[in-house]
Amino acid sequence: MALDATDLSHLRRCVELAREALDDGDEPFGSVLVDGEGRVLREDRNRTKDGDQTRHPEFELARWAATHTDPADRSGCTVYTSGEHCAMCSAAHAWSVSDASRMPSPPTNSSAGSASGASGRRPSSPCRSSRSLPVCGSTARHPSSRPR
Repeated sequence: MALDATDLSHLRRCVELAREALDDGDEPFGSVLVDGEGRVLREDRNRTKDGDQTRHPEFELARWAATHTDPADRSGCTVYTSGEHCAMCSAAHAWSVSDASRMPSPPTNSSAGSASGASGRRPSSPCRSSRSLPVCGSTARHPSSRPR
């Protein structure tokens, strides 16, 4: 999908939001939600520094859209973002927001350092560095699974 001048403008805003997040001590991610007519509905930046790791901008926009927009309108929305969605944000958008998500290419290893800013921190990818959660499956049956 080719990006036009409007797409690039929204992506530049995502990068500005990512810079704001980094300047505030968060990881550098920013996102913009645009309706089918090209109007900006909402924008946000990463807000995970205080401990709530679900405060990704893409997730916040999905949550906002699910509450404040009609489902028929959501299907035409586009989410622009400064980096690749993690698994959590991808799922949130698949279930609740848009047909499309546009983002610039993630930085290569050679340029990743420049994206980390003065703090030297690089954005983490929760889906690649998540912690292990023990799962004990099939220990109890749900009432609906009982034979009738």
